[in-house]
Amino acid sequence: MKIAKVFLVGAGPGDCELLTIKALKCIQKADVILYDRLVNKDILKYAKKECEKVYCGKLPKYHTMKQETINHFLVKYANMGKIVVRLKGGDPFVFGRGGEEAEALAINQIPFEIVPGVTSGIAASSYAGIPVTHRELSGSVAFVTGHRSNTEEDTIKWDALAKGIDTLVIYMGVSNLLFIKEMLIKYGKLPATPVAVIQWGTTMQQKTVTGTLENINELVQKKNITNPSIIIVGEVVSLRKNLSWYEEIGEEIKSQGEVLSI
Repeated sequence: MKIAKVFLVGAGPGDCELLTIKALKCIQKADVILYDRLVNKDILKYAKKECEKVYCGKLPKYHTMKQETINHFLVKYANMGKIVVRLKGGDPFVFGRGGEEAEALAINQIPFEIVPGVTSGIAASSYAGIPVTHRELSGSVAFVTGHRSNTEEDTIKWDALAKGIDTLVIYMGVSNLLFIKEMLIKYGKLPATPVAVIQWGTTMQQKTVTGTLENINELVQKKNITNPSIIIVGEVVSLRKNLSWYEEIGEEIKSQGEVLSI
């Protein structure tokens, strides 16, 4: 008899080739896959034909499936004796609510495993030619959520981030970019600090806009950059002018009709 288990799996940032071997094996043996909006749908092709696929995607300010409902389904399918994969874009424990889902499974005594994925904050910056650490420019990096609903209190410690961290990697913050800029400048970041905004990082649609804290909001609006995007704040952004590589290769791949795949 097959033992039920839930795997909280990171699907990576978008490029299928960044999926880990362990993640692929989980997908191949799953009876049920609950997947998010930002998961590359090509990854689902590696599931069994009889695998049930359940869409749990969320849009900013709109939830297709509430978190409590997702938790319920994870427990429900596991109690039916199924191997369940909860497939998330990036990494389950980096702004992926994987901790909440693991807690729900633990409370219900459901066996589970965490399968880390390549988080977009690292992958998108790398694909944009921006190292988040550098011996001369950055000895510290912080991952920050840039998305807050109107009902949520802003608990981000902007003072500490502005003065104490060399590189800030801000997830899903484009809609709040003006506020983020104002907070960082208010608490000590120089207006001339380099900033990059990377949209659809690691995919064929990747687009990168660079500027400074002073002008990045206007540049992003001009280029019509929206989520999903990663914001990088810090001197390391200045290295992009020499280290940019993927977007040039991406144009070559698109012109040749190639598709990145596993």
